[in-house]
Amino acid sequence: MKALIYASIILAAAGSTAFAQSAAEKSGVNSVMGVAPKTQDFVTEAASSDMFEIESSKLALERSDDKTKAFAQQMLTDHQKTSDELKGLVSSGKVQATIPTAMSSAHQSMLDDLKKLQGDDFTKQYHSDQEDVHEDAVDLFKRFGDEGENAELKAWAATTRPALEHHLQMAEDLNK
Repeated sequence: MKALIYASIILAAAGSTAFAQSAAEKSGVNSVMGVAPKTQDFVTEAASSDMFEIESSKLALERSDDKTKAFAQQMLTDHQKTSDELKGLVSSGKVQATIPTAMSSAHQSMLDDLKKLQGDDFTKQYHSDQEDVHEDAVDLFKRFGDEGENAELKAWAATTRPALEHHLQMAEDLNK
């Protein structure tokens, strides 16, 4: 009986969180184990990451030094492109998933924290966030590109990953 109640609660929670990631992906278990995310999890996380990149980089263009602004402009351009490509794959029907309309709570929290900062404090946090989100993105795209369940999305993830690896290197260089 308890198992039935737990299953009902889990199913109810899953139904109410259409854009939420699976527990294994959200908790990081899949990443630690090197398991590819499900298609919807990948789309949700990739789209959220792009949204964070775009919005945080817009702030950096207003609040940072010239070196950081150059990086932010590159992030804005590149992540708008990947966002458009992902939306194209979904709208074409090649990928059966839903693009979220808002970033994840984790990405939103990072953005909210950035919005509170100015000057060097902002720039240091932006640099740190960029390294963190690009580490996560490289891992996500590697796992899906290697083992993803949708061939079109798998190919896109594999061809997009080198640009994300380059972004990670650029972010690491900013933090030196």
